[in-house]
Amino acid sequence: MTGTSGTSGGAPGGGTRPVRVLLSVRGPSPTTNPYVVQLARSQPSDVDVRFFTWTRGLLGRYDVLHVHWPEVLLRRAGRPARWVARARAALLVARLGLTRTPVLRTVHNTATHERGDVVERLLLAALERRVRERVLLSPSTPSPAGGVVVPHGHYGDWYAGAPRAEVVPGRLLFFGLLRPYKGVDTLLAAFAGLADPGARLRVVGAAPDPALRGAVAAAAAADPRVGARLEHVDDDDLAREVTAAQLVVLPYRDLHSSGALLLALSLGRPVLVPATATTRELRAEVGERWVLTHEGPLRPEDLARALAATADLEGAPDLSARDWSVGGARHAEVYRRLAGRDAG
Repeated sequence: MTGTSGTSGGAPGGGTRPVRVLLSVRGPSPTTNPYVVQLARSQPSDVDVRFFTWTRGLLGRYDVLHVHWPEVLLRRAGRPARWVARARAALLVARLGLTRTPVLRTVHNTATHERGDVVERLLLAALERRVRERVLLSPSTPSPAGGVVVPHGHYGDWYAGAPRAEVVPGRLLFFGLLRPYKGVDTLLAAFAGLADPGARLRVVGAAPDPALRGAVAAAAAADPRVGARLEHVDDDDLAREVTAAQLVVLPYRDLHSSGALLLALSLGRPVLVPATATTRELRAEVGERWVLTHEGPLRPEDLARALAATADLEGAPDLSARDWSVGGARHAEVYRRLAGRDAG
């Protein structure tokens, strides 16, 4: 198997073998979250990161299992595939217990966005009991057991060679997988109430939920200012969509950590988001010109205010505190400690 660390395998000086880390995420592929790909690439030569397969998870040799979005391991379309995934997950938890393999979990969300059934919840709880350490993406992340704070890394390097577009004044953009918790319905309603003939709303991303797809289609049919591309787009097209927008709007109902938010900032576009503990922290970090917030459900006046505030915005936010050279090194320290290695 080939490692995916930022440098080739083998410990410095040819000594002890690298710490073997298995991520719970499959990949890398065009749809793999860039966050985990950048995490793997940022590791030093004494850490060997692999992406998940069930063969590796159940039969492979690894020192640390690093879990991201644990519910993804269990959720499949169709009952037969779902029960096969659950059976494998139960075997994985048993294997972790028998081998005493430490589990590291990154807390991307404070709770799963779509509540699973009782079997899923029992399996997730069993996996959670195996967790020995947590990575928290924000100091405000609630974690009774504590954890190591490693801020979500930026996407500047990932999109360094991607094409850019000229900013279209008045264009608002929502992008990403359309899911109920992301508040697309409230965005459509707020935009419908925005009495600005020069404003435009663009919705970009796959929409597996029929109700959301229908709502966006209905809004586009009713208002010529609304446009949509309801499909997965590649990195180059996404970079063009984001950089063409005057403002990115992400009215998530429970926004804790958002890769889309960091992606927009990494491409030099301001964002309008709900006021939460984490968005206030980010606003203090990069400046109120770049992270605009609204209280309560999104309203037309919130959109009007944000458009006015960003009309002449130039430059880019300072995301140096989220460089992957820093985040990668901090992850490596945790991996070594969990594997019982000397961090020095």
